[in-house]
Amino acid sequence: MSATFRTEGAVALLTIDRPEALNALNVATLHALREIVCEVRDRSDLRALVLTGSGTRAFCAGADLKGTQGSPGASSGVSSGASYAEALFHAPGPAADLGLYLRLMDLSNLQCWKPMIAAVNGHCLGAGIEIALQCDLRIASAEATFGLPEVRVGSIPGVSGLHRLLKAVPSAYAMRMALTGERIDAAEAARIGLVSEVTAPGELVDRAMALAHRIAANAPLAVQAVKKLARQTAHLSDADAQEITELYWGALRDTADRIEGRAAFAEKRPPAFTGR
Repeated sequence: MSATFRTEGAVALLTIDRPEALNALNVATLHALREIVCEVRDRSDLRALVLTGSGTRAFCAGADLKGTQGSPGASSGVSSGASYAEALFHAPGPAADLGLYLRLMDLSNLQCWKPMIAAVNGHCLGAGIEIALQCDLRIASAEATFGLPEVRVGSIPGVSGLHRLLKAVPSAYAMRMALTGERIDAAEAARIGLVSEVTAPGELVDRAMALAHRIAANAPLAVQAVKKLARQTAHLSDADAQEITELYWGALRDTADRIEGRAAFAEKRPPAFTGR
């Protein structure tokens, strides 16, 4: 498979597995990636997801330019001859078959509210950084590099890469990356806030898994509420954000996990959350 996953307790580790292509994303890989995210979303025993790339050279070097140029079919890689207008009104899967493969790179329409951590090993370019920006946390190997090189091949970041990057880092850094197509290294990514920390290459996945386990130990409904609230209120005024925040607080107020959390605090013991 072009994407694989395994579980460790309540944490899933998803690996983009095309090291021979620097883990570049073709249509088959995108379908596999989305299927695994959906499985994690729907399994009550899983509470967090770590996403990384196979090997040491790349997290994801972007879209597979050999397999996605023109309007490729999902399996053949041969141009279908479809126009953008023909693909525009289709759902993500059929649209990808007609050449609009970037629809599959937008994971937000999967509505997975379980936290995702990008463990960035090696090159994280183009669609790779767009996938990483959709994760809730990003940590990087000291050997990682980041870039949006689309202008160098006559295109733009097609999956809200610029939009998300402008939210993640100051605009001067985001615009420099997008306009020049230049790469930055892991130290620079940490300095500007694109990643939260940098690890030694051999420690990256272990550190990401440790973070994921720490998240998974918290109340699952509260964790998912925090993620959804962050996404839904980012563009709102303080007053509008507060209205939605109160609704989420009210939804969680009488849950078994909130009762358990308060009891565990009073009794000075670890809580046993059930996601109810």
